[in-house]
Amino acid sequence: MSETRRTLIFVGVALVLAVLAIITAPKRITPNAFVDQGEAFFPDFEDPNAARTLEVIDFDEETGSAVPFKVTFKDGRWTIPSHYDHPADGEDRLARTAAGVIGIKKDDFRSDNVSDHEACGVIDPLDQTATSAGGRGQRVTIKGDNDVILADFIVGREIPDREGFRFVRVPGQKRVYAARMDIDISTKFRDWIESDLLLVDKDQIDQIVWKDYSINERTRQLDERDVLILDKDGDVWVANRMKEDEQVDNVKVGQVLTALDELAIEGVRLKPAGLSASLETSPDSLTINTEDMVSLQNRGYFFTRDGRLVSNEGELQVRTTEAVTYTLRFGEVVYGSGLAVSAGAGASDARGPGENRYLFITTQFDPKRFPEPPKPENTFFLNRPDSLWTDDDRADKAIYDAYQAWKAKQSERKRTSDELNARFAKWYYVISAESFDKLRQKRGDLIKAKES
Repeated sequence: MSETRRTLIFVGVALVLAVLAIITAPKRITPNAFVDQGEAFFPDFEDPNAARTLEVIDFDEETGSAVPFKVTFKDGRWTIPSHYDHPADGEDRLARTAAGVIGIKKDDFRSDNVSDHEACGVIDPLDQTATSAGGRGQRVTIKGDNDVILADFIVGREIPDREGFRFVRVPGQKRVYAARMDIDISTKFRDWIESDLLLVDKDQIDQIVWKDYSINERTRQLDERDVLILDKDGDVWVANRMKEDEQVDNVKVGQVLTALDELAIEGVRLKPAGLSASLETSPDSLTINTEDMVSLQNRGYFFTRDGRLVSNEGELQVRTTEAVTYTLRFGEVVYGSGLAVSAGAGASDARGPGENRYLFITTQFDPKRFPEPPKPENTFFLNRPDSLWTDDDRADKAIYDAYQAWKAKQSERKRTSDELNARFAKWYYVISAESFDKLRQKRGDLIKAKES
């Protein structure tokens, strides 16, 4: 055998042995459970602004029922269906929530066993086959246009010793993951609406009027006990019928102003359509039917014999420097908690903690607060170049400009009042007992002995 042939045989044998070594060498096996670790839960969901609906479903263990909350884009605006399609002014919150969902990843695989779902708290709150009321998670579903599902997952319990991590499961799948959750998924009605109910700055308030009265609901007779009027004079407040040795407690008035500035909605109820329409067009001259009357009376509002709308807990009027007056009428107590307060669902007549109040709001603009200024004697200057104006023309122009500015400002003030009135016309509001107590003041609460 030639040397060359021998060499080729050795090389061939070596190659065969190398191939066999590769084939028979132990492999690093990755379990299927860990294949998708680190991936996004919803890789096709990339644009938070594509979200058109957010639905969050919690589970009430006491009642053994699912509790849904939904925010959706309907007829060109964001609304909350469970609360009579009340406007959801918190659409930015939806975008932030959607952006947070996009960032959720399958950080760690935890279990593939259905038996672990209860301990992880990822049982679907909508699962009617589950025998346990415990271990239910919070199901979050985000949809885009045409109800296309962009994300759908169940948030479970917090993971011990891993701050910011929760157990997460996709509905219909067994697998449970640990995922970092840096999003605030709120189901509180007040978190999704305009937090400032009155849209007024306390520094703009220059008059507060408390009307303390009671009404005989049978005879419609009004017992007017007192009318307390506070007017702002510079940095202090003065009251009507105040004695020489008395003064207004500015600290307490400041607390009332803060309560007005921070007044928030705890819940809403829909007014009858006819009543809302009448309030929107002519709040001072209501046209109502029997349905409207019953709706009002059930919430503590009545008409006197002379046609004045009053409430069984008196009223508060607040005037701004722009001559817009808010009238807040305090009605019946609203008992309960959760949806019973925010939407009237399953409301109970049982007495106890958590007492809230109905609030009826209207606004009115008083044009007399800003008297009409004089008009120019003539407007000849409008028809010739200013280079030809006389001193009289320039004087007329100054008067004309002042008048036009007043006219535009009056229109703006009235428009503000009309827009506010239209906003309030549709709803009975529910405010907390704490807010009611801060606002429902009497003369003795705000007038004190003059300091020496």
